[in-house]
Amino acid sequence: MDNIEKNYEDFISTVSHELRTPLTSIRGFSQTMLSSWDKLDDESKKKFLKIIEEQSNRLIHLVENMLSVTKLQSSNNFIFNELNIKNPIEQVIAVVKNQYPSHKFEFNYKNNLPNIFVDKDKFQQIMTNLIENSAKYSVENSTTTVTTGVEGENAVVEVTNLGIGIEEKDYDKIFTKFARIDNPLTRKVQGSGLGLYITKNLTEKMGGKISVSSKPTDNPNISKITFKILLPIKTIEEQARIKCNQ
Repeated sequence: MDNIEKNYEDFISTVSHELRTPLTSIRGFSQTMLSSWDKLDDESKKKFLKIIEEQSNRLIHLVENMLSVTKLQSSNNFIFNELNIKNPIEQVIAVVKNQYPSHKFEFNYKNNLPNIFVDKDKFQQIMTNLIENSAKYSVENSTTTVTTGVEGENAVVEVTNLGIGIEEKDYDKIFTKFARIDNPLTRKVQGSGLGLYITKNLTEKMGGKISVSSKPTDNPNISKITFKILLPIKTIEEQARIKCNQ
């Protein structure tokens, strides 16, 4: 069996497993409610419906990620334009804050930051993945900080949170398909392991780079984790060349 065929079989096997888990939960709790409706109190009914809603959302998110993975093979669906990143990031923070109301967010925007030349929807997808990921895997009562700046000929966006540290040997691993680092925090949070893989691919297809660093804090159980995105600042001539190839 060649590597392509093996990778395909591994992909199908993992996808099947990821889909089966929420589907089994939805079916199980639905069947319980249908067969025991009169025996369940209102609190149990609300609890079961909440589980069904959560697993349905998980399923939708997983399918959306699967579709994103298939689209990564082509650059034809990228529409490049000049973009000031302030408003898109503020919009993403507002959306994620609504999902995680107890989590705190801080946005440090560098004034007069040059515009970048990217696909706006893809950039928002990148920021959604990173900021949502940060809120999801942060320790309780902590803050996600988004900071912008300039490094050489690139605009920089850093997303920082406090969580369980990532070993340096796993820095590259977390950007691979279906990768999940095993620790007490990730075990409590459901995920497909596709978000960072998609984020890395979208970033690179727009000429950028992504990296992660994990630094210890005064608390030996908590680290400061930073995802760093570099996106090139294009000249008018460079923008024109990209436009011609769209």
